Amino acid sequence: MKSFFLFTFSTFLLSAFEQAAASAHYDKILTHSRIRARDQGPNVCALQQVMGTKKKYFSTCRNWYQGAICGKKATVLYECCPGYMKMDGMRGCPAVAPIDHVYGTLGIVGATSTQHYSDISKLREEIEGRGSFTFFAPSNEAWEQLNSEIHRNLIDNVNIELYNALHHHMVNKRMLTKDLKNGMTLVSMYNDQKLLINHYPNGVVTVNCARVIHGNQIATNGVVHVIDRVLTAVGNTIQDFIEVEDDLSSLRAAAITSDVLDILGRPGHYTLFAPTNEAFERLPRGILERIMGDKVASEALVKFHILNTLQCSEAITGGAVYETLEGNTVEVGCDGESLTVNGVKMVKRKDIVTSNGVIHLIDKVLIPDSAKQVIELGGDQQTTFTDLVAQLGLASSLRPEGQYTLLAPLNGAFSDDTLRMDQRLLKKILQNHIIKVKVGLNELYNGQELETIGGKLLRVFVYRTAVCIENSCMVRGSKEGRNGFIHIFRQIINPAEKTLHEMLRNDKRFSVFLSLVKAADLDDVLSRPGQWTLFVPTNDAFKGLTDDDKDILIRDKNALRNILLYHLTQGVFIASGFEPGVTNILKTIQGGKLYLKTVNDTLVVNELKSRESDLMATNGVIHVIDKLLYPADLPVGNDQLLTILKKLIKYIQIKFVRDSTFKEIPLTFYKPIIKTYTKIIDGRPVEVTEKKVTEERIIQGPEIKYTRITAGGSDNEEKLKKLLEEEVTKVTKFIEGDGHLLEDEEIKRLLQGAGTEYTKVTKVIEGEPQIIEREIKKVHLEEAPVRKVQPTKRTQGGTARRRTRLAYS
Repeated sequence: MKSFFLFTFSTFLLSAFEQAAASAHYDKILTHSRIRARDQGPNVCALQQVMGTKKKYFSTCRNWYQGAICGKKATVLYECCPGYMKMDGMRGCPAVAPIDHVYGTLGIVGATSTQHYSDISKLREEIEGRGSFTFFAPSNEAWEQLNSEIHRNLIDNVNIELYNALHHHMVNKRMLTKDLKNGMTLVSMYNDQKLLINHYPNGVVTVNCARVIHGNQIATNGVVHVIDRVLTAVGNTIQDFIEVEDDLSSLRAAAITSDVLDILGRPGHYTLFAPTNEAFERLPRGILERIMGDKVASEALVKFHILNTLQCSEAITGGAVYETLEGNTVEVGCDGESLTVNGVKMVKRKDIVTSNGVIHLIDKVLIPDSAKQVIELGGDQQTTFTDLVAQLGLASSLRPEGQYTLLAPLNGAFSDDTLRMDQRLLKKILQNHIIKVKVGLNELYNGQELETIGGKLLRVFVYRTAVCIENSCMVRGSKEGRNGFIHIFRQIINPAEKTLHEMLRNDKRFSVFLSLVKAADLDDVLSRPGQWTLFVPTNDAFKGLTDDDKDILIRDKNALRNILLYHLTQGVFIASGFEPGVTNILKTIQGGKLYLKTVNDTLVVNELKSRESDLMATNGVIHVIDKLLYPADLPVGNDQLLTILKKLIKYIQIKFVRDSTFKEIPLTFYKPIIKTYTKIIDGRPVEVTEKKVTEERIIQGPEIKYTRITAGGSDNEEKLKKLLEEEVTKVTKFIEGDGHLLEDEEIKRLLQGAGTEYTKVTKVIEGEPQIIEREIKKVHLEEAPVRKVQPTKRTQGGTARRRTRLAYS
């Protein structure tokens, strides 16, 4: 008995599950309508009626709570659910509607015009008799809206035309709404004509794009579904329609050129938004000619008008996004009786039903991004950038066959001062927003370098929630065009020009911090290539620091390095790259941790606000602060040092542990680039080690400087030849400030005429101290002997300083 009960219960559950799975969207929406009307009595359904029309819907939750359909206000109606009826003196709809044959059921559901036409066309006898039929019965309003000429022809020939037309609305088996599957094709009782069924997630069921407005009225010999329009015969494909429609000749030409027309002749369920000839004529001629002359662009254009799903106008009760055959999406919506595409009313004629889909005629050509030139991708928020690119002549350099990436700042990034600057400078700025290659968002990676048409290398920084280039981060809205990508940025991109050390040296606000850096032997760290984030206190952070205090700090190099290296972290972290409001923990070179977050677009480090952030250097970024940072967990063991630090740091309590010492931080966290390779010298292999050396010559005041290299005798001739090959790479001659670089032939003649004495001369007439020459040499540590360089003579009116430092990459 127990086994029988379990079997019966399992069978019941399985049956219930199958029924639930089989229930279609229409039935689910109907169930929701019953729930909404439960206070009105049994078997009452709540509907929405668009104000000013007779259109009624069993609504989705979204439409119901919006109180609108297609953007138009809708009122709530309460009616008996299909299959039920009212009884006098009782609430709701407690009675079951009588079951009659199909002919009688037409009267029950109010389709009296269809009932009348069935009578006069001699169809009545058939639908009163034996069988199992599905009748898609046009409502009375549907017959009134039918084209008057077609209506008259039907009435004039009731025995053939009207009879066949009614048979076209019938299927020779009973099909409830749950049986009407989306994409199904039924065969009508007239000449095996096709009936295209669509069953949408919002509960709308259509047959040849006519909406079922009252479904599932059961009859003794079938079922009746009331629909909102009279069905016409469907025979042609979308391709057939395009080939014979005069108003679509431009679309036809584009579809033939792009080899897309044949697709629209194949079986399927397509939706074509077909631009008329007038729509094509509205396009600028240059754009139309370019697209039509480019097969890839024309194919993208045509496919962008095609959906791989069948979207009847009556099924659209709100906006929805659909993928096109081109790959991108369009938003299809409605505004009252009008269809909209991407929010614009453009549909002139709806629901031209074919055997493989539906056509909506539109009065505007939809151009996908993939058919546009990269400069055409700019939206409303990038008009300042795109207008300037055009005005300054840069748009013409973006060739259609080229590949580019535009880094387009938002309109608000361009200040009045920027727009008023010299056009030559502004053009250089914009050139550094155009990358020479086509790079998509998913191709960018941290540490990547991108070359602009202005010749600059821009660095890419990828963070958890942001992708940034130099000082500016992207916002949503990247697009791919025919010849490139466009990425949107918050700010104008400022390529770095100087190292961290050079920036500190050139800004008087940082003179105290820089002096401490030098005392700690850390200035070379800030000069070398790398990826650093440096938090720099201004001189205000050192107010109250006496010379004696400074000497005490400098004498304890371990303490000084610990303090300074707590301001330095590996990696480039710009403020706008941090996720707003979230604390980010960075490990410093000192070993302690920094706690960073952005609040109202301001960078906060250890609860201290940065006064200025994102000062980009070639080897990192500077964030300016007005307090000295100190790790809260690092104790001080010296009374004098504690007193000094308390002068400078008042926002935290510094720990004191007598006789504790600071750990030594050796400068091993960075290394020079040393290349080792084997070179054949005199027929035998010799291991050679190279370093890159950057040599700067800083001239102060008027100076004449000579570097004289002398060779004599046959023994030294070979040595001189090698020396020249290694050292003499160019000869520069400055005459009264007007210099020119000598060509190779001139250098050759100069050397040939110089005999055994060679001289390289540099002459500076006047000017402020500046680096006038930087050259990178390869120093062969093992192979090349160390040569002594004669000191440069000091001349009247100025001194010369020569500095050589190791450069790293």
